[in-house]
Amino acid sequence: MTQPLVIGPTSTASIPLMLFSPNSFAIWIKEQPVLTQTWVSQHHIDKQGHCLIPNSEGQIHLAIYVTEQADSFWACGELVNQLPQGQYAIQGNQDQIEKAAFSWGLGGYRFERYKKSHNPLPQLVVPSEEIALKVNRFIRATSLTRDLINTPAGDMMPQHLAHTLSQMADEFGGQLNQVIGDKLLEKNYPTIHMVGRASAHAPRLLDFTWGDENAPKVTLVGKGVCFDSGGLDLKPGAGMRLMKKDMGGAAHVIGLAQLIMAHELPIRLHVLVPAVENAVSANAFRPGDVITTRHGISVEIDNTDAEGRLVLCDALSEANHDHPDMIIDFATLTGAMRVALGTELPGFFSNDDTLANEITQSGLDREDPVWRMPLHQAYEDLLKSEVADLSNCATSPFGGAITAALYLQAFVDKDIPWAHFDVMAWNNRKLPGRPVGGEAFGIRAVFDYLQRKYQ
Repeated sequence: MTQPLVIGPTSTASIPLMLFSPNSFAIWIKEQPVLTQTWVSQHHIDKQGHCLIPNSEGQIHLAIYVTEQADSFWACGELVNQLPQGQYAIQGNQDQIEKAAFSWGLGGYRFERYKKSHNPLPQLVVPSEEIALKVNRFIRATSLTRDLINTPAGDMMPQHLAHTLSQMADEFGGQLNQVIGDKLLEKNYPTIHMVGRASAHAPRLLDFTWGDENAPKVTLVGKGVCFDSGGLDLKPGAGMRLMKKDMGGAAHVIGLAQLIMAHELPIRLHVLVPAVENAVSANAFRPGDVITTRHGISVEIDNTDAEGRLVLCDALSEANHDHPDMIIDFATLTGAMRVALGTELPGFFSNDDTLANEITQSGLDREDPVWRMPLHQAYEDLLKSEVADLSNCATSPFGGAITAALYLQAFVDKDIPWAHFDVMAWNNRKLPGRPVGGEAFGIRAVFDYLQRKYQ
């Protein structure tokens, strides 16, 4: 976005914008002059729609919008694309204004790195700079997540993810360390190296820290597979088409980290991103190979297209190191989760009921729903290998999201609360405030939980 779509009070004359539910609109319109009632009646917006009301000189002096979702976080997600250019001053209580502004900003999101839009969008004026700052923090974090996912793999390889985190370190006073290429073997991150070694873009572990070292420790881990060809178990063309989004887990934790730092939550933040490209070359890893992970667990490779859990397991093992209060990971891990819950409801697993219940409630409160899935321990048997401690794929395709989560659980210390999010990271259809393309799922839910817990 070339301009902020949500701004604080301005000296420029703004058009008042009133937001109504159908019931509140019915009450309001009865109290208006006959001329206004007649004008509005021609627009048939009793249930849904907007209307621009002119004054006696023919100039717009009021905009009204009727929606059954007036109190939703997504109320104005499409309105920003329907109103003509200009400034509109939202009316209402603070909660309604903040929600409307949030969806206004995200509804106006455009990915313009390669193709610019020449149609300027209207701005929403909110009553205070404080509200504008608060709302724009969420807009910015979500837009960052979307931008990272939407960027083609040719411009979003491990080094580019590193650059993003480096910029964040400069902005917020964090520290970024990297383990790159063969150094991964020296530092004992064998699975990250194995998955990424066939690429011309060196694999790396991005290790980002921020905050007071004595504060409560929160560790975020994000799958950073910048492109997934499937490796030697090559994906078909249709399955490979959107694999630029396979670093969506990394994009999620980066966006979440930005939210945490912008709000200055009093925590010690640790972000780990295993960043690789799963490519095909003479040195690509093979089905049947066995690798001993950082955790000391040996893993037989059943399928090279189940690479996400391989890079994550070394990162999760490292996440245990300073014994954080919790570990939360995000990954575009399984198609099985999409089959179970669809593309718009992210499932998550947790070894801690309190953590899971509170994140779920935060998701409901922030209209960022997440759904807890079962870590059904009996399915661990499906990960057995004849030649290693584990296989990276289950012997059955059924319950694939569960078996993937059980694989990851083996690398998390049992006494550390942990949540694993298996997300789509992509909107397949356009919804208010949510255009087709990269999307952040669950980061507002997790942030709200962290904010309640630590601020």
